[in-house]
Amino acid sequence: MKVLVVADEEDKAIYDYFRKDRVEGVELIISCGDLREDYLDFLLTMVNVPMVYIRGNHDDSFNDDPPLGPECIEGRVFKYKGLRFFGLGGCIKYRNGHLNQYTEAQMKRRMLLAKPKIAMAGGFDVFVTHSPAAGYGDMPDSYTHKGFECFNEFLEKYKPAYMFHGHVHSNYGVIKRENDHPSGTKIVNCCGYKIVDIPSPEDNK
Repeated sequence: MKVLVVADEEDKAIYDYFRKDRVEGVELIISCGDLREDYLDFLLTMVNVPMVYIRGNHDDSFNDDPPLGPECIEGRVFKYKGLRFFGLGGCIKYRNGHLNQYTEAQMKRRMLLAKPKIAMAGGFDVFVTHSPAAGYGDMPDSYTHKGFECFNEFLEKYKPAYMFHGHVHSNYGVIKRENDHPSGTKIVNCCGYKIVDIPSPEDNK
């Protein structure tokens, strides 16, 4: 199943200079956070497929006033065409007073609370986050862009095929777009946009 994954940066190629052929075959849009509602609405309308999202660290307004079109998958498993997507937004806590920033302990608690839902779904195929996992696409020399250590434990336990994240922007310098995790998970930094073709059980039907 081909998915369009967006995060952090509004890419002119799919906004100002949108062309339908650039998103041909896309069946689902995934937002990894920190994008304006207007931008999400535009993509939802123009691509005309379902959209799911998690919140970035700059999406505090979405907690009380969520976008109307896309579906939030924070802390739950979303099933679509044979694939299971699990989402946990936010980033490492670096400033008080923000809703979508978490300490390691707080993020671990979120993961613990989600375990029954994950068990009911039989696991998940794609981990959707805003922050990267520590050591895999993060910026350890910048605390605000450090990844979560507990995400590594999560990947080792559930071994999803993919992890999609944002938070580490291309304007911070040269970034590595893809990382291979020891769990077997392919980690993809989706700042701007990425189109990924995920093998689905329904592809073989």
